[in-house]
Amino acid sequence: MKTGVLESISSSFRPAVPASRRRAGITQRMRAAPLWMALIVPVVVTMVMGWLDKLTGWEISLFIFYAVPIACSVWWSGPAAGILVSVLSGAVWYLANIESHPYETQLGFVWAMINREFYFGVVVFATAAVRNKQDADAEHIRMLEERRQLEQDIVRVSEHEQQRIGQDLHDGVCQHLAAIGCAARVLADELQAQNVAAARDAVMIEESIQQAVMEARNLAHGIFPVHVDRNGLSAALTDLASMTSRLTGVSIEVKEAAEVYIDGPETAMHLYRIAQEAVANAIRHSGATQLTISLSQVEEVLELRIEDNGSGLAFATGKTDAGMGLRTMQYRAQSLGAEFKIESKQGAGTTVLCRAPVH
Repeated sequence: MKTGVLESISSSFRPAVPASRRRAGITQRMRAAPLWMALIVPVVVTMVMGWLDKLTGWEISLFIFYAVPIACSVWWSGPAAGILVSVLSGAVWYLANIESHPYETQLGFVWAMINREFYFGVVVFATAAVRNKQDADAEHIRMLEERRQLEQDIVRVSEHEQQRIGQDLHDGVCQHLAAIGCAARVLADELQAQNVAAARDAVMIEESIQQAVMEARNLAHGIFPVHVDRNGLSAALTDLASMTSRLTGVSIEVKEAAEVYIDGPETAMHLYRIAQEAVANAIRHSGATQLTISLSQVEEVLELRIEDNGSGLAFATGKTDAGMGLRTMQYRAQSLGAEFKIESKQGAGTTVLCRAPVH
């Protein structure tokens, strides 16, 4: 007894299925059914309409309501089924009013039936046009969704491959180079102990290997920022600024207005890649000597801002087409549901702004 009461109470709180979704489900089932099954309902409704039309007589005409089963047959089974039901509707209307029509001649009544058939034909073609338009829109939406999913898969695969290459570079090549550097160091020490002139060359080899290890590690960290997670976006941006400044000599400052927490590592990775691309564009294309990366959060909106003192970006001012980097940044921002814009003036620097919702 209690179980039944609880079930009835819980069912009363279940959200009702939207009417549009129910209609879409009925349409889908009818279109998947055989033609004869989909025509049962329109034919039955047409017969009921004819019976009511006969009862009401000529004084109260119901011929406009014959459009309902005609439209349903077109919507479910196509124009051919609609034409079939429209011919049936004309015949039913004729039989329902043959005894009560006010026309003096049979020819006049037949002409009235032809007019009704023309009206039914207009209903068929109008409904078919609406159906074709909706089907075309649905197909367009489906293609856009597939394209968006494909773009997400491409970015995801690309990100995965970058992480894999960066991890392999860090754990493989860097370790091998470090081992060779240690061997070169031991060899240099042995040669120095024996006062061999080649000891200086061994030291130079060991220093070159250590430099190669450092560059490989910097490259690996650039490809795969290991700390881009809930608490590490700021640290990753700081590492990016430090490494880029060391390699290019450009002054890069990171400003964080408040402590930022991001639940999804994918969100943090997208924001990091946007900042990485913006910094690279500023250095390569605008000749900037100073950059500022600002990170702040107000309630549930995270703002990432990259400003430089360069000469401006040509594609941001509309002088040239945007490159792959800008399209990638725009797509990453779109994936986050973020606002993304670039403000650039000739000789006045560039500002890249991304405002992303975070939870």
